[in-house]
Amino acid sequence: MAPVIDTVAWVHLTEGRILGARTRGKEVFYIPGGKRNAGESDLEALLREVREELTVALVPETVTHLGTYTAQAHGHPEGTLVRMACYTADYRGELTASSEIEEIAWLRLADRDRTAPVDHLVFDALAVAGRLR
Repeated sequence: MAPVIDTVAWVHLTEGRILGARTRGKEVFYIPGGKRNAGESDLEALLREVREELTVALVPETVTHLGTYTAQAHGHPEGTLVRMACYTADYRGELTASSEIEEIAWLRLADRDRTAPVDHLVFDALAVAGRLR
């Protein structure tokens, strides 16, 4: 069985664009989020990762599951998969790149190839739903 990296992600959309984050030293953007710590629920991991990466606080009662996607893990040996549980949520604070994040950007469907393979699936689903232009 292929190794699976279990992650959560915050899908934040505005005006047909999605928020992306680029980690220091990486060339691709990712949907903000990351791996859960041992014993963390999706919600706990999501709140922690977004706070660490973007300095904002998600509003827990607004967190809604958008979908879960699985694809080849970017930058890992062939056959290593990433499973990404995606959520939407309102937030409080000002979006700011922090911690290991070098850059945040508002991405369009045309930017799909600037993201990791699992993000391609999210971009495609959002485009089909008319939420990403």
